Amino acid sequence: MEFKNNSIANALGNDSTMFVAWDEKYSLKIKPIDNQHKELIKLTNELHKACLSRNEEVKTAFKDAMSRMVEYVHFHFGREQELLQRINYPDYPNHKRQHEALVKDILIAAKDYNEGKKLVPNQFVRTLKDWIYSHIAVYDKLYASFIDDQIKKGLLSVEQIYL
Repeated sequence: MEFKNNSIANALGNDSTMFVAWDEKYSLKIKPIDNQHKELIKLTNELHKACLSRNEEVKTAFKDAMSRMVEYVHFHFGREQELLQRINYPDYPNHKRQHEALVKDILIAAKDYNEGKKLVPNQFVRTLKDWIYSHIAVYDKLYASFIDDQIKKGLLSVEQIYL
């Protein structure tokens, strides 16, 4: 699943400055999950660009990007959680709680923004950036390491990862 929206790109211009950038050090070596993480980074950058502008078109773009972020986070977390359950990941409950906390934060930020709170976008996009980097770099790497270890021990196959 990938989201594209030309109206956001048009409203934001062609500024290639990235607030959040993908680096291969974040790769889990699980292509579908890595691609989803890249999409989350893309959406975070769209939210950040929307924060930088003052015109009404971009404010609308921010609301649209926020809506798409909510939808995409649900999609990504669902896929990741399916994988973790399928492989009997021992820290699944904690991982799921972290996902639920971010979803709650996103929904609160969207509600606050819709109620006219002015500082929400900038604060939220920074929180999102920090969460993405720390969650992928620490917690997602832990389950990727678990998967790698299970494959090396012959307890999981690569095919089981890509069901």
